[in-house]
Amino acid sequence: MPDLTVALSEKLGRGDLVDLCDATEEAIRDGIGFGWVRPPSHQRLEAYWKGVLIVPERDLFIGRLDGTVGGSIQLLKPPPNFEAGIFSASIDTHFVVPWARGHGLAKMLLEAAEQGAKEAELSVIRLDVRATQARAIALYEGCGYQRWGTLNKYHIVNGELVAGYFYVKDLI
Repeated sequence: MPDLTVALSEKLGRGDLVDLCDATEEAIRDGIGFGWVRPPSHQRLEAYWKGVLIVPERDLFIGRLDGTVGGSIQLLKPPPNFEAGIFSASIDTHFVVPWARGHGLAKMLLEAAEQGAKEAELSVIRLDVRATQARAIALYEGCGYQRWGTLNKYHIVNGELVAGYFYVKDLI
């Protein structure tokens, strides 16, 4: 049985950073949807992940399969100056690389982010996903997320417009 772990990361050692960048590249090549369509340089990915860690409102959870980084999720909490939305959080960069799929890691990552939101006393969590990502959609809907909208011109992938779905979940 595989060893699955998910943990909040406050810093990344060199090995973890390299593993996370490698996992990100592989996931982008496989068509995950967090902004990039083609993997950027390793240097740019390193800068991105280092930047994530310095933003106080971003919690980065790393998922591992047998000790190797196999995915991530970010919980974006509202900044202090966003009083009107102080109750809600968003999910970002939720992915699991192809070799780590099918073991429940994506769900474990999602549950960790939800727990982080609850501990921060947030009552609503939002996310969005490309309409082409059937596995992610099935996971979110299976975990109680309600689709509230569709944007037909959400992303451009391989020169084609792709729709996106928007979800919300009450945590209380």
